[in-house]
Amino acid sequence: MGVGQQNTNRQQDNGNEDWDALKGDVGDIAGAAVERSRHFIDSARDQATDYVDRRKDDVAQSVADFATSLRESTHSFDERPNIRAVVDTAAEGLEQLADSIRERTFADFFNEFEDVVRRRPATAAAVSVAVGFLAARFIKSTAEDLRYDSMNASQAQSGQARARQAQRSRAGSGA
Repeated sequence: MGVGQQNTNRQQDNGNEDWDALKGDVGDIAGAAVERSRHFIDSARDQATDYVDRRKDDVAQSVADFATSLRESTHSFDERPNIRAVVDTAAEGLEQLADSIRERTFADFFNEFEDVVRRRPATAAAVSVAVGFLAARFIKSTAEDLRYDSMNASQAQSGQARARQAQRSRAGSGA
């Protein structure tokens, strides 16, 4: 082997070692990034679960309060026992719903929701489309209302400005 060939082999060996070291470093960085992202996802999931658990107690209390209000409103139906029975049944159902909300965890709600979606994907898709349609209509009508309000406000401001200018010109010509 000649001297030139030995130098070429050493350069290739050094290049391969550098490449292997670089791949190792990139692998270590990727592993650290994956570990941090898992920690971040776990932390976010825990925070979301805690928030939902706090909010579900508020929702359960609201449902229970509504059931109580509904029961109290049945006093006006004393002369109509059929209507009172229906309202009492509805209030009882709401109280059971409130108890169910209090007893379940977020994971229970999520698992039940997931089971329903898996059993009835067409229904879930139809509900999703309907909710999307309603949300789009709500956003569109809200945007139109805001546009209408801002247009009326700008017209009112320009009308007020014209009135002030007319008063100034009258006051200036009268002096």
